[in-house]
This record gives sequence, C-alpha cells and structure tokens, in this order.
Amino acid sequence: MADPAFLPPPATPAMSRIAKRLIVLLGLLVVHGTVNADDYETFERKVRPLLVEHCYECHSAGAKTLHGGLRLDTAEGVRQGGDSGSAVVAGKPDESLLIETVRYDGDIQMPPDGKLDADDLATLTNWVRQGAAFPPSEQTEQARHGAIDFDEGRRFWSFQPVQRQPLPDVGGSDWPQTRLDSFVLAAMQRQGLAPTERADRVTLLRRLCFDLTGLPPTPAMVGDFVQDESPDAYRRLVERLLDSPQYGEKWGRWWLDMARYTDRTASWLYQTGQSHFYRDWVVDALNQDMPYDDFVRRQLATDLMPETEPSDLPALGFISLSPTYWKELKLPCEIIKVIVADEWEERVDAVSRTFLGLTVACARCHDHKFDPISTEDYYALAGIFASCRQVERPLVPEEEYEPVRRARERVAELEAEITKRKREKPLPTETIEKLTAEIQSIKASTPQYDMPMANALSEESLFVVRAGKTAQDGTKLEYRAQSRDLPAFIRGNPNRPGNIVPRRFLTVLAEQPEPYQNGSGRLELAESIVTEAAPLTARVIVNRIWLAHFGTGLVDTPSNFGTQGSRPSHPELLDDLAAHFIDSGWSLKQLHRQILLSATWQQSSSAAAESFQRDPENRWLSRMNQRRLTFEEWRDSMLMATDELTQVIGGPSIDLDANGNRRRTLYATVHRRDMSPTLMVHDFPDPTQHSPKRTPTITALQGLYALNGPLLLNQSQSLVTRLEREVPHDPAAQIDRLYWLLFSRPPDDRELRIGMQFLKPADNDSPATRLQQYAHALLVSNQALFVE
Repeated sequence: MADPAFLPPPATPAMSRIAKRLIVLLGLLVVHGTVNADDYETFERKVRPLLVEHCYECHSAGAKTLHGGLRLDTAEGVRQGGDSGSAVVAGKPDESLLIETVRYDGDIQMPPDGKLDADDLATLTNWVRQGAAFPPSEQTEQARHGAIDFDEGRRFWSFQPVQRQPLPDVGGSDWPQTRLDSFVLAAMQRQGLAPTERADRVTLLRRLCFDLTGLPPTPAMVGDFVQDESPDAYRRLVERLLDSPQYGEKWGRWWLDMARYTDRTASWLYQTGQSHFYRDWVVDALNQDMPYDDFVRRQLATDLMPETEPSDLPALGFISLSPTYWKELKLPCEIIKVIVADEWEERVDAVSRTFLGLTVACARCHDHKFDPISTEDYYALAGIFASCRQVERPLVPEEEYEPVRRARERVAELEAEITKRKREKPLPTETIEKLTAEIQSIKASTPQYDMPMANALSEESLFVVRAGKTAQDGTKLEYRAQSRDLPAFIRGNPNRPGNIVPRRFLTVLAEQPEPYQNGSGRLELAESIVTEAAPLTARVIVNRIWLAHFGTGLVDTPSNFGTQGSRPSHPELLDDLAAHFIDSGWSLKQLHRQILLSATWQQSSSAAAESFQRDPENRWLSRMNQRRLTFEEWRDSMLMATDELTQVIGGPSIDLDANGNRRRTLYATVHRRDMSPTLMVHDFPDPTQHSPKRTPTITALQGLYALNGPLLLNQSQSLVTRLEREVPHDPAAQIDRLYWLLFSRPPDDRELRIGMQFLKPADNDSPATRLQQYAHALLVSNQALFVE
C-alpha cells in the first residue's frame, strides 16, 4: 500500500524575503533570524528592566562615563559590543561575554555591587539563548525623549473611530456575495490576482463543520447536503451548525486559550472551587450568542452588575483563575511584595492583550517604548486588580448558603483544634475522637454542606506587611474590605513607591480619563473597554474571529494592535466589519455569518500556480488556506468515527488519558503546573499565559505518537470493531465505509485498489490485524489531519 504522509510539508515562512531584507537594513535584528512583537514584549517586560537597574548607569547614553565603550541601551550597542569585543553571541549564552560577566565567571564581574540573583540570571540567559531580540533602537531613542504625546498617539490607525466604509469599485464583477467580498476582490485586483473557484460541496461541508463545531460531518449529513438542490441549502446549513450545542464547545476552547484556562489551580490556594463552571459558562454564553460587550462585562465584573444571578458568578473565572505564585511568608515582606506585584502584572497583561490587543504590562517599569501608554496608565489598571481577591462563592443566593457557611466555619475551627491537640504529649486520643465526631455530625446535619463553589472575586485589597518589627520576622498578608490606589513603582519595584495613581482607564483611549469610584473599578473598566475603547475592542475581536476562520488575521499579531504589531492587510475591510459588528449588537454569530456566507471563505484551496507565485503567503486571499486540525479536533473526529464519542455538554473534567475517556477533548483536565504530555506534544497552549493563536509545529514526537501512541492504537482497533459490526467479511465495503467515516467521501479507484491489495491475507497476520493496520494508517494520513 502507498506510504501515507504522516506529517504536513513545512509551513510557508510568515515573512517575505523583501520584509526580511528590510528588517536587516533597518537594524531591527541583533542576530541572524527573525523576531516578532512577542519577542520585543518579553524584552521590554523582563530584560530591559534588569539592564536599566543594573547596567545603564555605566553602559547607556545617559551614563556620565561610558565604561568599556559598551552601550546596552540600543540594538546597535549590543551588537557591536565594547572594548572587550562582542557582548552577546545570540543563541549561545555560554559564549556571550555579557552572560559570563553577570555570572561572575571571568575576570570581569558585573554589576560591581553584587551578583544578580538566580531568577535575574536566568532571565538574561534565556534572552540570549532565544536570540537576544532587541527592539529597533531608532524608535526606542525617540520614545525616550520627553513625555508621551497622547494626541499624536491617538492618530494611530487602531485608535481611530470605526465607520462603515464605501464599497470599492470592482468593475461590475458578480463574484462578491457579501460586502466583505468587494473589499477582498478590490485588493486582489490591485495585485493582479483573481479569485479561485468555489470549493465543491463536500469540501465546503467538511470545512464548515470543523470551523463551527470542531467535528466532521456524518455520512448522512454529506448525503443530505449534496442532494439538497435548493438555493438556500448552504445558508440553512450555516444556521443549523451555529445553533448546534457543539458550536459553543468548539469556540469555547478558542476563548479558553486566551483566558489561560486551567482545571487545576495552584495547590497553595486551598480552594475547592470548580474551575469547570467557568468553562461551561463560556460555552453556554457563546451558544446563546451573548452580545460580546456583555460577554466582556460579565467576565470582569458580573458580581457588580445589577442584573446578575448567582449562576453568573463563574464568569469571573477569567480573573479568579489567574496564575498565582507561591508566597513563603517566612521571607521578608520586601520579597513577597515583588511576587504580589508580578501577579498584578499578569492580570493587567491578560486583560489588556485579550480585550484591547495592547501590551500594557510593558509599561510597568517605564513608559511603553513604542505605544502611547505611560507607567501611570499601567498602575491605574494594576490598582483595579490590587483591589479584588480570588475567592470561592456559592451558586445559590447568600441566604440559602448562610447555614452552610456557618457549618463550614465551625468545621474549620474544629479541624484546627484537632491539629493543635495532635501536637500534645501524651496524645489526647479521646478528645480528638470527640472533635472528629462533632465534625461528622455537623456535615451530616447540614443540607448541601458539600455544595459546589465557583471561583469568583470579592472586593478586598491585599496589603503585604511585616509580621513583626523587623524583616526577619517574616510577612503577613492582610485583606481589607476597601479599594486601593497604587503608587507608580520606580522601575517596577514595589519597594520603591512613587506617586499614587488613581484607578482609571488608559489615557490614549479616553480624552480625560476620570478616576474610577465604584469599588475596585472592575465594572467601570469593563464599561470603558466596550464604550470609550469600542472601536479598538471591536477591531480586536473581529480580527480574532477572522484569524480562526482563515488561519491568518487581517492583523497577524492578534494581541498586539500597537505600533510593533502588524498593519492590517485590508484596513477598510477590518473597519467595515468592526462597525457592522457594533451596529449588529456585538453579535459573534452574525459575524460568523458574514464570513461563512462570503465568496472569499467558500473558495477552493486548490489554486492555479500563478496564485501561489504572485502571493505565496495568500495575504490577498485569492484562495482558501488549508488548515491543520487542532489536537482536540483530531482526537474528537477519531472518537466520532469509531462511534464512541460521548456528546454530553459540560461537567467536571477528566484526565485525557484515563481509561474509558470518550468525552470531547474540551473536557480533558488542564493542569497548569503538571500539563498532560500528550497535550504538550500537540501544540496545546501554555495555560500559564494568554495565548492569542495556536502555533502548529512538526516534531518527531508527534510522528512517534501517531505511530505508537495508545490513542491511535485504540481508535484503529475500535474502527475495526465498528466495521466488523456494520460491514463484516467484505473488504471493499469496509474500505468504502472507512473513507466515509474519516474523509466524508468514497475512495477513488486507485485508493480502493491499494486498500484491497493491503488487506489480502498474509501468512503471519489475521484479516483483523491487517484491517487494524490499514485503519491506523488512514487515521494518521494528511487527509485526516487537514481540512481543505
């Protein structure tokens, strides 16, 4: 039989040759290779603050005396090095003089006032190992002079108002089916390109099902759609899939990538809250087509909204499931303050990147080097998250929960007493037994004692204080029922407070941002995001939906709409879609309809050679992009083919590799600090941070998993079981059934001939073994991994 192609060909580079040459000419690279906005963001958030604090006094333009001829405040300075030669060998920290120096490994030992701590050393070492990306020095120099000009900053394209755009002239073409097609066609025509023909009906059906539900069509669906000759057959199919419960599951996982969702939070939180309530809330909200502006409000502040119910509280999981860091309270409070400030930074980063497409966290230590975001702006937002606490809250009214609360408090007191008694000698066994019996009695007599709790928030501020009079006495964490404004920490260090900054919105997005007055300000922040920042917010979410459907965004840096992000390929189209999105009541399903009913999305992915030559990256959308399935889609489609998929919506998670796990992969347990190796191998996003898009990789481990992993072995055997039940003792019919189940089509003559040849009885293999091997090969073929 033909050797199946287990892995796809290398992806087209994301940057054209011309763009690469321009980057080199402009001096945007410290080393050979390419960098992106995320590399720069990492530098600004983690590396530059270290250089500022420990190096710039002697190695920058502002140094009174430039020591050793070395500047570390520009890309050129880092690249050229100083009197002792090159400072950095990108990708090779062990060969870099800078790393040798800060490690105190050589004759030169810096900084002179003491060696950096282990975490700082690791940050610098990793920066060099990953390519030593350093932002463009010319822009950095410009940003360093004087205060931010917010009026000038507001002129940047992503901060401008949105409005419906006039349709461009496309020469009377009858190709456009929706407004967006006219914008796409006009761009094609300017590039000398023409659209590709419409994909065939089976391809469209398969593409549509995976795009909207993450599942393949059944053979019955294929037959019904192909035979339906009514002119609105495709439109009705779109509506049917948008109304499917599986729509919310597919797009819920898409949102959870950005929300850095986890089923298992840090063990030191001592919470019993059920993370899956947030996941299920997202799925339900998307299925109901909750207006996106309300979707934003509820995730930031549903508990502060007047029209809210206890069942809405899980929405707060976006913040309450945020990563938290261990705080060893025996350490001085100066250290714990830094850890807490890092947590606030994470919240600011996740919220600003997810909803606004801005890297506000880059302004923690200094004004943003590229965007009109000041340090004061950063601390105005950080104060909001410093004024709320991660807690558990019941999914019932407070009066119903009150007896449970009292019972749990009493049990906690008794358990503390038991712990205390166990330290006594001789051991007071009788007393301990009495206390234990009382605990059991309270639990048994309290209805709903074990009621589930949602991860939520309360309006409390955290203060880090000394536990005693000296630093050696350790640290105490105090939660106070009040909001707080933070000082602007000098160079991001909470032990060097500056001026107090009132909680408010970003200056560039509000003409004169007023201080928030209502509690923490979470609800006011949400309102600002969907009102004052509505044009930006709409552009960001429209672009995310577009990227999910086409594989590339109109802006290909979906979480960076600042100056270091990509410029839109079709700016008029993005504005037109964003304006219509707002006018339609922020309906995500309406946005899906616009895209899926377009001639642009319905194009074939098989285009003429000229299309690939003129536009290899398909920036101008003259064809559809092939798409590799996510691991979730691949696994779910296998379970569906074997007729073993359990399609129950919601509920607690289950270990991915647990025996008998036949649920959709959405419900596999995500453990933030002990990730499933299977998920990690297959490009699952890191649940410790916001993930704007999946980055497909091609690795040997993926190939080995496909050949030898238990999932593929079990599913190929389950396919055999289904075939022997439905079409026993008929190899030709079994091959035909396999192709319908896996590829939504019958095999062609060549494929049937190859299959029949392979399934011929062999001396050492039983027919069932040969069929299992054949099914396994089809499961890992490109046809099973890609959507045309």
